Amino acid sequence: KLVCYFTNWAPGRPESASIFPLDLDPFLCTHLIFAFASMSNNQIVPETLQDEKILYPQFNKLKERNRELKTLLSIGGWNFGTLRFTSMLHTFDNREKFINSAISLLRTHNFDGLDLFFLYPGLRNSPTHDRWKFLFLIEVSLVWNAFQKEALLTNRPRLLLSAAVSGAPHIIQTSYDVNLLGRLLDFINVLSYDFHGSWEKFTGHNSPLYSFPEDPKSSAYAMNYWRNLGAPSEKLMMGFPTYGRTFCLLKPSDNGLQAIATGPASPGKYTKQAGILAYYEICSFLEKARKDWIGYQHVPYAYKGKEWVGYDDIRSFQEKVRPDFFLAPGVISLTDVTY
Repeated sequence: KLVCYFTNWAPGRPESASIFPLDLDPFLCTHLIFAFASMSNNQIVPETLQDEKILYPQFNKLKERNRELKTLLSIGGWNFGTLRFTSMLHTFDNREKFINSAISLLRTHNFDGLDLFFLYPGLRNSPTHDRWKFLFLIEVSLVWNAFQKEALLTNRPRLLLSAAVSGAPHIIQTSYDVNLLGRLLDFINVLSYDFHGSWEKFTGHNSPLYSFPEDPKSSAYAMNYWRNLGAPSEKLMMGFPTYGRTFCLLKPSDNGLQAIATGPASPGKYTKQAGILAYYEICSFLEKARKDWIGYQHVPYAYKGKEWVGYDDIRSFQEKVRPDFFLAPGVISLTDVTY
């Protein structure tokens, strides 16, 4: 299983970096997730008119070329915040209103399921009880009478339900009941990346496979943490970042792991976001950069002058799907296929 996210801001990138759903290979992924929908008055709604009129139809038209492809619509994301989730979760009526609107929107636009990208229940100004109300939402929509009842009434396949979740132990403990999520969700997209970035004072890799035994900031630690708390391996999707995290070095001569950094490197030509380079921007960067390999983390990095980037390549991806590590080979989630 290969789950891929498509972000609705990709068409707005400049020049050749602009990507529409019709540009995607419909056979690349088994599941494609459109990110993101919005919420208004406790109902899920398209974020823009372009999403509804152009991008949704293009996105789901890919299934005409690959009839095995499943498409989902994701709601939330980092910039979405928590306030609207908290409001929607507050009462049973609000949750029911949201679920009914989700079924209507998904069926109207021919999606096969819903992805909940709530970052994070009980954190970022979300009250502690949102952890449990988030579970109530999932139980109502999947177990009680909504998704299954709708499928029976319409004689259509049941809508899928997935969630994007943190790979950080302190967030997992606060935000999730892992056993219940493992039982109720069709699959779980673990954000096993963004462990280090330009918010720190020293260079660090975005998504190391391993780290020191006591260090929780690695993909292996995140995946094993979810497994050890009871989530089924076959439902856990290991997040693969399709971008690198950048740093500006204090001194070009001090350019290894844990080198002193002063902030993010220059934004990419196309993504124009400080601290991040898309994979295709990294390819250009590597033409004149020096590359190195972090042996105990099983990932590469590169540097040029004062610019430093930790990224993934074919070798590091191969390491991450080795059968001796990955208990359910082929269960992968790509953060953004447009990178």
